[in-house]
Amino acid sequence: MLTTLISVSALADRLDDNDMTTVVLDCRSSLMDHDQGRRFYGEGHIPSAVFIDLETELSSPITAYSGRHPLPDFTELAAILRGAGVNSTTQVVVYDDCGGAMAARAWWLIRLLGHAAVAVLDGGYPAWLAAGYPVTDQVAEVIPGDFSGVPDLSMIVPLQQVADVPTKGMLIDARSAERYRGEQEPIDPVAGHIPGAFNRPLQQNLTADGLFKSAAVLQQEWRQLIGGFQPQQIVHYCGSGVTACHNLLAMEHAGLAGAKVYPGSWSEWVRDPQRPVATGEAP
Repeated sequence: MLTTLISVSALADRLDDNDMTTVVLDCRSSLMDHDQGRRFYGEGHIPSAVFIDLETELSSPITAYSGRHPLPDFTELAAILRGAGVNSTTQVVVYDDCGGAMAARAWWLIRLLGHAAVAVLDGGYPAWLAAGYPVTDQVAEVIPGDFSGVPDLSMIVPLQQVADVPTKGMLIDARSAERYRGEQEPIDPVAGHIPGAFNRPLQQNLTADGLFKSAAVLQQEWRQLIGGFQPQQIVHYCGSGVTACHNLLAMEHAGLAGAKVYPGSWSEWVRDPQRPVATGEAP
């Protein structure tokens, strides 16, 4: 059972063996072009992969009070996973084309539903192509599964608890340093970060070639950042609750298990102009 990452060679071996216990989900998406992922899937994808859409399947509709990617309805998500062929014994593999930034959302949600055997493809679609493995433009034929997930809400920190996190733990922002400091904000109407939060841009989890750093290196870096806090005291957020999962994945891969996610993230926080906003460097 793989629970964090899988290499392209390991996935290729599973597919070559016609391993019916492996389900591959294509999670490619763009925050600026919501149709891009499905379009790219139609042009070519890993054989047997099923496309899963960030906007309509890994999120629910935006409301007047929510962030940009509200959590999906968990019953509906479980049905989507069944439709993709997931059973209780399935090894799920999720991938994207941006270092796991989007696939990590699917990884976290599937875990939240109680399915531990889910791994992000290290290096994603670019690494698969670079290794010369086959692709197809044919939509996968799927035998529906029987997955029925039970959500573990302890993995989520709701809006009402976020302001208290820095008093007893650590709030970590996965966005770029420029967005964190409030120097630029290309998506949301207000720039800055949640007061008391620290910054760890998700790109710092990756090597120059787009693969995750080794577990040993990640553990050293994350230990240095969180200091004396335990992983269970760490809460991750980002712009809309998507890329925050990348930092949580990096911690889990490093053996630092138990951190949580604030899924509403910055885009929900700034919905209310009365909530405080910080700019500049970390506290």
